[in-house]
Amino acid sequence: MSFFASRWVPAPEHVTDADAGLPLGFRAGAAAAAIKAPGVTDVGLLVCDSEDCVSAARFTRSGVLAAPVIATRDRTRLDGLRAVVANSANANAATGEPGMRVALAMQAAAAAATGIDADRVAVASTGVIGVQLDSERVTGGIAQAAGALRRDGDLDFTDAIMTTDAFAKRASLDVTLASGTVRLSAQAKGAGMIEPAFATMLCFVQTDALLEAQTADLLLGVCVKRSFDRISVDGQLSTNDTAILMCSGESGVRVAPQSEDELRFGEALDALLRQLALMIVRDGEGAKRIGRVVVRGGDQDAAERCARAVANSPLVKAALHGADPNWGRIAQAVGAALGGWDRCPMPLALDIAIEGIAVCEGGVAVAYDETVLNAAAAGLEIEYEVSLPPSDRAHPAEAEVFFSDLSHEYVTINAEYTT
Repeated sequence: MSFFASRWVPAPEHVTDADAGLPLGFRAGAAAAAIKAPGVTDVGLLVCDSEDCVSAARFTRSGVLAAPVIATRDRTRLDGLRAVVANSANANAATGEPGMRVALAMQAAAAAATGIDADRVAVASTGVIGVQLDSERVTGGIAQAAGALRRDGDLDFTDAIMTTDAFAKRASLDVTLASGTVRLSAQAKGAGMIEPAFATMLCFVQTDALLEAQTADLLLGVCVKRSFDRISVDGQLSTNDTAILMCSGESGVRVAPQSEDELRFGEALDALLRQLALMIVRDGEGAKRIGRVVVRGGDQDAAERCARAVANSPLVKAALHGADPNWGRIAQAVGAALGGWDRCPMPLALDIAIEGIAVCEGGVAVAYDETVLNAAAAGLEIEYEVSLPPSDRAHPAEAEVFFSDLSHEYVTINAEYTT
């Protein structure tokens, strides 16, 4: 089955699925450190063997930052990272100075095990917030993971970073450029605490293409805004979000700035991250269906607020789960996002369509075939379109958000998360 499994993310023509395995210059390994449970893989290590590795990174915008985010953001060369060490089952967030010491110990242990300078080692954690992470266990796991490093270790590394994930989220792709073919791979985790202000997730991307640091930073920033910034499971912003792109250059294929190769590589990275983002939404801690809401018209701020209001509405999400095309819930979410009666003295002339079937025009219900609409709403991917009255801006606004439904299992998982 192709990695690109959603109609919303078509595979670029110059991108093909590849066998499992990291790009040239990369190795990964994992170990069971008894953080999650005895014998279960929970510590991962990913290493670039190239001294000239170039990188870029993005982090959560939460006001409560986990220790590994602070350690990576403030104590590393973000444009020259050569290693990532990560653990699951413990977020090492809201853990104070002891937590920071553990994050720095993880960084030092990975540096010692790989011979890489500590300021080129990123640290990431995911799991329960507010619980101290056992330093001896995690550093011991790092030493074991270093002994297991191999080019096809991306599968084990992906397992090590999963928490409530129901399935692994990873890819290995071959990207054909004018200058040659390069490998692009990624490993991600995420299923709950997902909000389109950068999701609650970890994502590590590797390529053997040769990129300048400014190019890597530009491409990652643009692609994150179109992927992980565009998803929601429960509207909750994480303390630990981290996305890192590492470029070994070992293929010898240079992606020059402002070139056709940069455009093609950017298209591949964009499609990769958007599909990974959709996989996170589809996981959604018990999700059955996923939705895409597109809001057009108005100004950009209004379109953004409306799209996120629809995506995060418990009523819309519950209807999505039950395959109920109750478009009134979409209308109420849009109305709430746009403000009070003093700013909207007249009924808002909005249009709403579900799977291309018009259900509301100019703020008024229109006739439609209920049988056809019910059948359309029973799919696994449902699209909602909302059109606002146009603004006086030259360029009409548009915003999209991908979101999961609200399932019985989601409530069960999060009601029993620490108990």
